[in-house]
Amino acid sequence: MRLTAPRIAPLDIDTLDDEQKDALAPFLGTGRVLNIFRTMARAPKALVSFLQWGGYILSKRNSLSPRDRELVILRTGINCKSGYEWTQHVPIGIDAGLTDAEVLRIKGGPEADDWDMRDRAMLRAVDDLTGNFFVSDASWTALDFFTERQKMDLIFTVGQYTQVSMMLNSFGVQLDEGQTLDPALKGF
Repeated sequence: MRLTAPRIAPLDIDTLDDEQKDALAPFLGTGRVLNIFRTMARAPKALVSFLQWGGYILSKRNSLSPRDRELVILRTGINCKSGYEWTQHVPIGIDAGLTDAEVLRIKGGPEADDWDMRDRAMLRAVDDLTGNFFVSDASWTALDFFTERQKMDLIFTVGQYTQVSMMLNSFGVQLDEGQTLDPALKGF
């Protein structure tokens, strides 16, 4: 984590105004509203729009399989050194079909041992996007197993989670209760 305290503190659920309550309505009553959403509720109109686009990225409307989507999100999170993002998505990735070994290997990137050609190609595309903000011709060609729509959704997903990581890192959003930071992300 880059910051040990929030720059923008999450709102206390008991002090929300009506606009903030409306923005957080999908989460209120669930028993837990994550720090990311309680922080973003300080800009309720932005949160509502963010949830719409994020809802596409995390839904079946995204043409990536849940496993592929989480592989891409986790690599984006580690590249952006976003402890919060990584911590939130590791269990989601496991639920989506990534193995514990694959989650660990994501940190090593596309050159880590034991990736198949498909996963290696996705990881390279993520590294291109988070490093150069452009998918190289070689990386694009290596994604030929994907449809045009899947390639677009890969880029949309990396873009969304790069933005999320920038917000989390810059706002200083801290881990939610009961979470533990991966040692690889301490001090960033």
